Amino acid sequence: MKIAVIGLGSIARKAYLPVLTQRADLELVFCTRNAKVLNLLAKQYRISETCTHYQSLPTMGIDAVMIHSATNSHYEIAQFFLNIGLPVFVDKPLSDRYSQCETLYELAAKKNQPLFMGFNRRYLPLLNQHLSKKSDLLALRWEKHRHNLAGEPRAFIFDDFIHALDSINVEGNTSPEDLSIHCQKTDSDLARLDIQWQSGKTLYQASMNRLAGKTREVIQADYLNASFRFDSFTSGAQWKDNEEQVLSLPDWTPMLKSKGFHDMIDHWMNVVQEGQQTSELTQRNLNTHLICEAICTHV
Repeated sequence: MKIAVIGLGSIARKAYLPVLTQRADLELVFCTRNAKVLNLLAKQYRISETCTHYQSLPTMGIDAVMIHSATNSHYEIAQFFLNIGLPVFVDKPLSDRYSQCETLYELAAKKNQPLFMGFNRRYLPLLNQHLSKKSDLLALRWEKHRHNLAGEPRAFIFDDFIHALDSINVEGNTSPEDLSIHCQKTDSDLARLDIQWQSGKTLYQASMNRLAGKTREVIQADYLNASFRFDSFTSGAQWKDNEEQVLSLPDWTPMLKSKGFHDMIDHWMNVVQEGQQTSELTQRNLNTHLICEAICTHV
């Protein structure tokens, strides 16, 4: 399978290329406007086909594209490849405007092509092994904090907070009217955001403090007489019957495996081969962006 990788910035270099280039079933084409970076990475990973303009890719026999460019370019690039009938992967967010997300998914449906979102936290092996969507889930809280990084509200929400938000939006049908939203600002910058909602008996909470003392991520889940806490993606604890059990991934688990990138790319490859993704996945992708837009309006 021949896959074009568009955008070779930090996230592509540290998270995607180390996984994609290890797969024997893939032939990769690199695309970025930065010729120096393009030549360097093509040499490093022994990639023979490259280009500096994404419009050149359709002539190179590709089967699908993965978009890792800046957020403000996602809409234009995704629209281009959906229009010519190719499966598209976009690293979150799809766009920082919900109306554009709707337009792209309408186009994907019209062209009968999958539009896949890169939410790696959906695929964390340690959490997926121990947490479930069982009916006795009482509360799920996801905290993703950063140090000294207050920022413009829309970029804060769509480019960063979306991680924590999507991770608790497991049902993918949350109504903006059900949100309880609290924020703190420094001048025009957004410094902290906390949201919650309740669905049935389950309470969902997401929190991001970008003036925290340390960059960290904490996940807590409560079930009937059982609780879990993860301070990283590699270890955590379970409390049940008044006893504590330490949870961890097997020794030598690759870092990018622990962060969900291996399983996410496996899922993406299956979607490309099948030529479609489930309606539930599409609905969750859209709903997460809809909630982000509602939060932006509130903030």
